[in-house]
Amino acid sequence: MFTGMEESTAEHWAVIAKNFVAHGKGLADRVLAHLKLLDGDFGGFAVDRLTHSLQTATRAFRAGEDEEYVVCALLHDIGDTLGSYNHAHIAAAILRPFVSEENHWMVEKHAIFQGYFFFHHLGMDRNLREQFRGHPGFERTALFCELYDSPAFDPAGETLPLEHFEPMVRRLFETPRQTLYTGMVSPGEVPAHS
Repeated sequence: MFTGMEESTAEHWAVIAKNFVAHGKGLADRVLAHLKLLDGDFGGFAVDRLTHSLQTATRAFRAGEDEEYVVCALLHDIGDTLGSYNHAHIAAAILRPFVSEENHWMVEKHAIFQGYFFFHHLGMDRNLREQFRGHPGFERTALFCELYDSPAFDPAGETLPLEHFEPMVRRLFETPRQTLYTGMVSPGEVPAHS
């Protein structure tokens, strides 16, 4: 194999692409394992971060949201462990190749929209979300926070187990919709609009 990319050949990249596809097939397992790191992390809240994520997804599921939306609800705070100061961006980056632009924007901006409920207690502007007023995703994200994210800190709230959502997570991460690395996946695995 090569020691610098400038030395690589098409034959090298054929081997790498094969390994890339195999590694990609384990993405759902890695995402689920990382989500489990939120277990036991209360951060001062009444429920731990995993329970909050499960409650958010449970609320979305019970309301009849589609599967992609429910997985976004489940993973919206997965960035808390590695992105303490930008968790929403981490979650959005993980989801981006697999979800619609609407759901991606909702996850990416949810922290700002969630601030409507508490920023004023920290001396911040609770209306920071207003900078996005008029954006097509504004109402969707405001409703996500109001209906699913904000009320999901209840120790007595319905909390479906992670096992309930695992098949949804696996289906979502099966095939990327959009990725820079279309040449690394088999034809037909990425839709033509990537």
